[in-house]
Amino acid sequence: MSVVDIRLFGDPVLRAPAAGVVDFDKQLQRLVKDLTDTMMDAPGVGLAAPQLGVGLRVFTYYVDGELGHLVNPDLSLTDEQQEEAEGCLSIPDIRFPTPRALGVVANGFNMYGDPITVEGTHLLARCVQHETDHLDGVLFIDRLDPQQRKEAMKMIRESDWFGPDTLVKTSPHLQRTPR
Repeated sequence: MSVVDIRLFGDPVLRAPAAGVVDFDKQLQRLVKDLTDTMMDAPGVGLAAPQLGVGLRVFTYYVDGELGHLVNPDLSLTDEQQEEAEGCLSIPDIRFPTPRALGVVANGFNMYGDPITVEGTHLLARCVQHETDHLDGVLFIDRLDPQQRKEAMKMIRESDWFGPDTLVKTSPHLQRTPR
């Protein structure tokens, strides 16, 4: 397994827009494997490259038993909206109802450079939007109304994992032992 530390809120890489992937090489394949292994170990339903400290437009997902990844996503969203509790591996133990489009069609590429389309509703749509936001330097708390965002920031400041002296910390998520 290639489990990598997840960057937490406060790390500047989470706020920087990621660069488009231009080289579909062994390094990209390794990044997708690291993202997949780390996401499954966390466990989570999605993980974007910036969450591992890599500023490239790549994310993985695992929703309803479907494991996949997308490189350089371009999204088309439905007009119909949903609002469900959402959290983030980079902001542990904090969840808030977050508005998202109900459906998404995401065009992009796989790690070999082949064009692919990911289409889904509900949790898959939420996950694809959430991870694409990471690629744009946006966190789910940015989508909350002002009162919820204020409450989320208070919870972050009071959390055990966040400290005023450190911008980069490792994830407190339990790490499973490889089998």
